[in-house]
Amino acid sequence: MAGEPLITVVGNLVADPEPRVSQAGKSWVTFRIASTPRVRDRQSGDWSDGEPLWLGCRAYGEYADNIAASLTKGMRVIVQGRLTQRSYTDNQGQQRTSLDLEVEEVGPSLRFATAQVNRGQSRGQVGGFGGGNQPQGQSSWGQPAAAQENPWSNSGQGGNGGRSGGQSDFGGGFDDEQPF
Repeated sequence: MAGEPLITVVGNLVADPEPRVSQAGKSWVTFRIASTPRVRDRQSGDWSDGEPLWLGCRAYGEYADNIAASLTKGMRVIVQGRLTQRSYTDNQGQQRTSLDLEVEEVGPSLRFATAQVNRGQSRGQVGGFGGGNQPQGQSSWGQPAAAQENPWSNSGQGGNGGRSGGQSDFGGGFDDEQPF
């Protein structure tokens, strides 16, 4: 359905993604995330975990393969997608409702972690994070690895075109070696 709004949720994977293959031979993956807000008690000033939002997520095709190869239980992720709702009857005969996301985008949250991005091998893939194999001496974007070691350094032909004295491409006079 076109025109549906996208929502973005930050949460943790509660289990490893489950790769699947349809009867037609198409890849798809399901995974669940829990997004738990932090809530402050106004009287004591203490912070505690609020009520978690549990979402099932689905993605298809090569995207599903990238997700299955990159994400693992416990990772903090940012997921954007179209929210759907479905009703079902559980094993005890109770009527339940589930909120799910048809995934448009997913990536690692870098607030508490780092990630290594590697470009996908086939046409149309923009990249993933985590693993991946590149040819020896090649960076993840197909350029010689030496050219990408530190694009912000002041030495050689780094990100400032080899200029010295802390000049940057942004026209400022800050020294790249000093912390902000």
